Amino acid sequence: MNLLTVLLLFTAMVLSRVSNLRTAVKILLFQSIMVTAACLQAGWNTGEAHMYIAAVLTVLIKAGLIPFALFRVVKILRRERESNPILGPNVSFVASAILIVLAYWLIDRQLPGVVSRDALAASVSLVLIGLLLIMTRRQAVMQIIGLITMENGLYLLGLSVTMGLPLVIELGIFLDVLVAVVVLVILTYRLKLSFMTTDTSVLKKLKG
Repeated sequence: MNLLTVLLLFTAMVLSRVSNLRTAVKILLFQSIMVTAACLQAGWNTGEAHMYIAAVLTVLIKAGLIPFALFRVVKILRRERESNPILGPNVSFVASAILIVLAYWLIDRQLPGVVSRDALAASVSLVLIGLLLIMTRRQAVMQIIGLITMENGLYLLGLSVTMGLPLVIELGIFLDVLVAVVVLVILTYRLKLSFMTTDTSVLKKLKG
């Protein structure tokens, strides 16, 4: 297991326990930098020029624009934090550890002897932990972070399996993610203005 894999799994596990929104965005920023490093490593190993372009896009969008937008929202929210998650911090942390073990078990069972075992397991772990964040957190910002964590896992999965998707597909993925995050940030801001909180559980009041 290389250092990048360890750091990615570490960031995912810490995210499952964090309740401070600003701290969570900082961890997501670090995670995106690790994804950029993985992209650069793939480019170095394969010699593919488009991998370096993908790395530049990753650092600009995932480590630049998206964290900047989230930091702006968190600044507006001020003292908002994840105070009432569906799963408590300790339970969520244990659940993320179980998901990592499950991901390694699945890879070992379905793809025994695969060369990129650790990278594949880390990718699946990020996807599962990102889904866990979306399902168990009530704060809109934490759900956005869960979405980006899932996307990072899917991106790493494609990177480890194919050693890089065609540049046109990567550009489409980055554009989709950027648009999705911009829309979610706007909706989060509107949620704060309408309900004075970004706890998505208040949306139940809109049921007819």
